[in-house]
Amino acid sequence: MKYISTRGAAPALDFENVLLAGLASDGGLYVPEQLPRFTTEQIVGFSGLSYSGLAYEIIRPFVGGTIEDEQLRAIIEDTYADFNHSAVAPLTQLDTNEWVMELFHGPTLAFKDFALQLLGRLLDHFLTKRDERAVILGATSGDTGSAAIEGCRHSDHVDIFIMHPHNRVSEVQRRQMTTVLSDNVHNLAIEGNFDDCQAIVKASFAEQGFLNGERRLVAVNSINWARIMAQVVYYFHAALSLGSPFRPVSFAVPTGNFGDIFAGYIARGMGLPIQQLIVGTNRNDILHRFFSANSYRKESLGHTLSPSMDIMVSSNFERLLFDLHDRDGKAMAELMAGFDVSGEISIDESRWQSVKTLFDSQCANDDETVATIRQVFDQTEYLLDPHTAIGVKAARDCLASREVPVVTLATAHPVKFPDAILAAGLDAPALPHHLQDLHSREERMTVLPNSLAAVHEFIATTLR
Repeated sequence: MKYISTRGAAPALDFENVLLAGLASDGGLYVPEQLPRFTTEQIVGFSGLSYSGLAYEIIRPFVGGTIEDEQLRAIIEDTYADFNHSAVAPLTQLDTNEWVMELFHGPTLAFKDFALQLLGRLLDHFLTKRDERAVILGATSGDTGSAAIEGCRHSDHVDIFIMHPHNRVSEVQRRQMTTVLSDNVHNLAIEGNFDDCQAIVKASFAEQGFLNGERRLVAVNSINWARIMAQVVYYFHAALSLGSPFRPVSFAVPTGNFGDIFAGYIARGMGLPIQQLIVGTNRNDILHRFFSANSYRKESLGHTLSPSMDIMVSSNFERLLFDLHDRDGKAMAELMAGFDVSGEISIDESRWQSVKTLFDSQCANDDETVATIRQVFDQTEYLLDPHTAIGVKAARDCLASREVPVVTLATAHPVKFPDAILAAGLDAPALPHHLQDLHSREERMTVLPNSLAAVHEFIATTLR
C-alpha cells in the first residue's frame, strides 16, 4: 500500500512514513494510491466479529505489511480494551429505521478516541522501532486534544503540545486536557479561534527549523491518514449490525473538519453499500453551503453551543476535492492556491452534480439544536449532545428514503456540553464514574498570543 499527496509533488510513502509525516511535503494530504476493496462474500464474513476483530480486518490492508500481523492485532485489541461498553460502538434506536451509533464510550467520551487511542499506540510502536523522539503539535476545537493526550501521555518517545482556542471550548473539554499533568504533555490556550490554531499547525509543518533538526514533528489532527483509517471501521460495524451487505444504509454525520464523514466515503469506496452520506453543520456552515449551493467560501466564525464544529475551513475537504478532480495533483495544487488568495471554491457543475448523488447536507442554529435535543428526549428519553442533535436534524431533513436505515454518529457524551442540555430545559447529566472528580483536579496550561513565533519559542524552550 502506497500513499500519494493530493497536490501531486510529494513522494509516495508507505504507511509507516505517512503516519509519521502527517502533512505531505507539498502541503497536500496523503490518501491511498488505491483503495482496498472487499467483495460481498468478504463483508459477509466480517459478521459476528468483535469490534477489535473487525478493526483488524479493515485496517490491515492500509498498514500494508509495515507492522507484523500479530503485532497489529495486539495493538488494536489494546486500543479498544479500555472502552466502557463491550460493544465499543453500540447502536441505539430512536425510531423506525432511525438509529444513533454511540461513539463516546472511550476514555475521553468522544469519537476522537477511536482514532487517537490507536494513533498513539502506532506512533509509540514505530518510534520505538526507530529509536526516535517526536514532537506532536495539534490543534483542537474541543475533543481531539484530550483524546490525543490520553493516547500519548505514557509515551517516552513523544512530547505533545495541544493548542485550543482560549475560552472557546467547554469546561469539561478543557479540563480533560489541562488536568493531565504528565511531564510530556503541554496545553496551550491560544488567544484566537480554532482556525488560528490549525493555521499554526500547518505553518509549523512547512517550517520546522524551530526544532533544530533534533526531533520529528508529527500531526494528530485529522490530516493524519491514520485518523481516517480508524474511523472507517465503525461504518462497517454499524452497517453489518443493520443487515449489510444485503441492505444499504445511510449515515448522518455532524462534522466540521470533514474527516469523520470522509471515512464513510472511504468505506463506501471499499465496497460497503452506503446509499447516502448526510453532512450536519452548525451556523459555521461552509460544508452545507458547498453541498447545497456549490460555494465553499470562508465567512466569519461564530461561537455556538456545538463548539467542536466551530470551524471556518474544513481541512479534510481537500481529500474529496482530489477525487472530484480525477486525482489530478497539479489541478488540486492550483485550486488550493487560488483558495488561499480568494477564500472561495466553486467546482465545475457536472462534478458538483456527481457528488450530490451521494452527499446531502443541512445546518442548524443553536435554537434548532436545542429544540432537537428536547424533541428527541420527549419522544424517547434519550439525551443527545448538541453535535449529535445537529446530525439527527440533518438526517430527518435530508433522508432520501425512509425504507433505508439511517445512522447518526453520536460523536460525544452529552455531559461534555451542559450549556446546551440546560438550554433545552433538561437536567445536566452527571459525569461518568471515572471523571467524577474532574472539576477538583489541578489544571495546568499556558495562555499564548495567536502567534507562530510565540508557539515555536515555547516548544523550543520546553522540550524535555
